[in-house]
Order: sequence, then structure tokens, then C-alpha cells
Amino acid sequence: MQSGHAALMRAAAENGARVRVLERVPAVFDAMREGIDRLAADGADLVIAHGGQNNEAALDAAARHPATLFAVTQGQVATPNVASYDVMQEHSAFLAGMLAALTTRTGVVAHLSGIRVRPGLKGRAAFAAGVAHANPDVGFLTCFCGHQDDHAAADAAARDLIAAGADRIFTMLNSGRSGAVSACRDLGCAQIGNVDDWTLREPDVFIGSAMADVGWGVARAVRDAADGAFPAGAMRHVGLEEPAAVRLAVRPDVAASVLARIQTAADAIASGALIPPQEWTGDEMAP
Repeated sequence: MQSGHAALMRAAAENGARVRVLERVPAVFDAMREGIDRLAADGADLVIAHGGQNNEAALDAAARHPATLFAVTQGQVATPNVASYDVMQEHSAFLAGMLAALTTRTGVVAHLSGIRVRPGLKGRAAFAAGVAHANPDVGFLTCFCGHQDDHAAADAAARDLIAAGADRIFTMLNSGRSGAVSACRDLGCAQIGNVDDWTLREPDVFIGSAMADVGWGVARAVRDAADGAFPAGAMRHVGLEEPAAVRLAVRPDVAASVLARIQTAADAIASGALIPPQEWTGDEMAP
């Protein structure tokens, strides 16, 4: 959310746009639809719904406001007045899985997220595939704790994953991440973050971070609309081929041999020779 807001402010200044921000909207269909609809009814030329959880709500609102343009970041929808902008965080998540598998000491790694939205599910699938790609003998655990912003829920789920043997946890959370950080710090488990470079913020906990600047979609949507080039009816994607948007950050103490293997995979993904999967089926730990 912070990444998206920062990108919006920059893009608005660069393109001379006036903006209104509606925040703290629950990830519940009726609430999202009401918020998106309100912005469109207030006369916005472009409404940006930030996050793939807005897919259906944006479609619903767009049908009632055919003269308004709608963009969904991390989205999977497109209609005559809707476009999606997708930062393929599954690319960096795959590399995060490799990092976890190549550095684990217990032979078990884990994924932890809050709610089952499409971008998060793709990230989980790619992380699991990266683990298997690096070392198919490494065990994989996964859990959705039910909320992206609940410190206590994330803390409890992380402790359960660590108790089950995980010593590397890939977290896809919002402010609830602080709970997972507390658990990892207390119990000596390394964490791999996402979106931002968490190795710079809390290097004692984070061994890496699957960076995916989701603000790219916000900024690109504003620029496209300002230029009269909004891709209504289409989906735009960006991945490892644009390192400013998608890459894996690692702590300086990660071994060169590990980095070399990860770079080989990164080059293959960027060229299209290796495509991280978007689906994963398997058992989940209950929150």
C-alpha cells in the first residue's frame, strides 16, 4: 500500500494530475465496490484500484460508469474501460524459493500470507516451485493466517511454522509482517520479505526480499491516462526483465555459489526460457 501511494504521488506531480485517495477499505467485496464506485461518481477520469483483491469490485463499478477509466494493479481483469497492470512478483518469489532452499539448515522452509488473493496465490506457487527447483528434497510448509494486517495472527502462524521445522519463512503480508518478524527474531528463523527490500530495514531477520514494486502499475496507469494511451481492455505485465520493478534482494552474507545459481535461474526467467508456475496444490497448515 505504501509503495502504491508513493508512486501515485510521484506520478500525479509528474503528470499534473489532481488525486484523491480512499484508504483503509476492508478487503471485502461490498466495501471495495462502494469505495471504487464513490470515486467514479465523484467525477474521476481514472480510478485506480490498488491490489488484485479489487478485481471483481472494479468490474462491477466499471459497468455502471462506462465513461470512466479503471485500472487494477496486480489485476487479472480487462473490459472496454478496465485495464490491469501486473508486476509479476512470482518471478522474484521463485528466486526467493531458491534462496530459502539453498540456505536452509533444517531442510524445511515455509510460506506465510494473510488472505487468498490471486497475486498472493501466484507468489506462493512460484516460491514453492523455486524451492523444488533448487532442491526437491527440501520440505515445504504453507499457511494463510486470515488477515494481512494482524500482528498477533502472523506471529502465531509463524511460530507454528517454526515449530514444524521451518527455518526460512517467505512472508507476503502488509502490516501484519511485524508479527512474523517478532516470531522469527525470538526463535532464530530467517525471513524472506516481499515488495520492498527488507534486508535494509531489519537485516538481523531478513536474509532476502522478493522485490516487486507494485507502485509501477499505479505510476504507469497515471502516465498512460495522461498520454491518452490507456490500454483499456488489456493487461500489462512487467517482470525480471525490468530490475527496477522486479528483482531479488539478498543480504551481503549470502554465499557467492548460492547467488550464482539464483542468477542462472533469473536469466532464464527474464528470457522466457523458465516460466514460474501460477498454480500450486498441496496441504496447508491451519492458522
